[in-house]
Amino acid sequence: MEETKRQTVKQISVVNTYKILVQHKKTFAITLPIAFVLACVIIFSIPRYYSCTVKLVPEVSSSPSSSLGALASSFGIDMNGDFKNGDAISPELYPDLMSSVDFRSGLFPIHVKSKDGAIDTSYYEYLLHQQKKPWWATMLSAVFSSKDDSNQQVKINPFILNKEQDEIANLIGKKVTCVVDKKTYVISIIVEDQDPLICATIADSAKQHLQAFITEYRTTKARNDMEYYKTLTAEAKADYEKARQRYGSYSDANMDIVLESYRAKRDDLENDMQLKFNTYSTLNTQLQTAKARVQEKTPAFTTLQSATVPIRPAGPKRVIFVGVVLLLTFIGTSLWVLRKHTTEIFF
Repeated sequence: MEETKRQTVKQISVVNTYKILVQHKKTFAITLPIAFVLACVIIFSIPRYYSCTVKLVPEVSSSPSSSLGALASSFGIDMNGDFKNGDAISPELYPDLMSSVDFRSGLFPIHVKSKDGAIDTSYYEYLLHQQKKPWWATMLSAVFSSKDDSNQQVKINPFILNKEQDEIANLIGKKVTCVVDKKTYVISIIVEDQDPLICATIADSAKQHLQAFITEYRTTKARNDMEYYKTLTAEAKADYEKARQRYGSYSDANMDIVLESYRAKRDDLENDMQLKFNTYSTLNTQLQTAKARVQEKTPAFTTLQSATVPIRPAGPKRVIFVGVVLLLTFIGTSLWVLRKHTTEIFF
């Protein structure tokens, strides 16, 4: 029984396989150069791009239980006090925030300039007119693109984007990405672009836009309270100034009069002035507290890695692409050659 099983198991003869491949070396001499040329045509037609990464850490409220929070964080569970403190935007939501239309459209008017100085325009116009494309993409866009939209300046409304603006917003979503480490809350903003200087510029601008949005969100109520107390304080100060002027004018005009009625009216004016001063003083204290509250609510971001102009391109990997194509071509050609010599290969 064991002998029959051994007979059914076939082995590959490496020597015979090598001889068969050598006999068909002319086939490889045709397929490999063709694959090499096609791979070079394809990969060298794809524009090179650069990558820039910015890393920062936001201020996160501490957990009520540090040991429990650390244990939960190791499993990807957030137990910090953000939601308890009324903060609805935690660091895990920053990628969703950056993928919103409002955030992407906010990057449209950023002024960009290429490293060689040939491009000096807005980021929107740069993505619309200055992007290099492969020759096949250029041909397809020339055939299927509509010429209805002219170069007229259209006001950008994130609520209603036209087709052109929506395409640019989607393109920004592919070029500008955000990744958050759930354990350390390190925010990585990754930007890819065909020009190294524009790549670094957009990475730094995206970081500033994110910080500005989070700061505005967290300080909105505190700033509204501050403006409210500022208005009340101004009104109370004006009332106090009027009461002080009335009291001073009455006291100067009736300085030598000793009648009790005049003294009673002067005391009433003095009391009214004192009440208005107390109101003004109280509101002014609350105003200063509101200002301190705004500063307290303003989040702090620590930049771990600033934006720097990349020196070497991040892709495409031309050598790796050509090598993989040649390897696949060699394997495919070998299988095509060996398919008619199965009896010589297996024994």
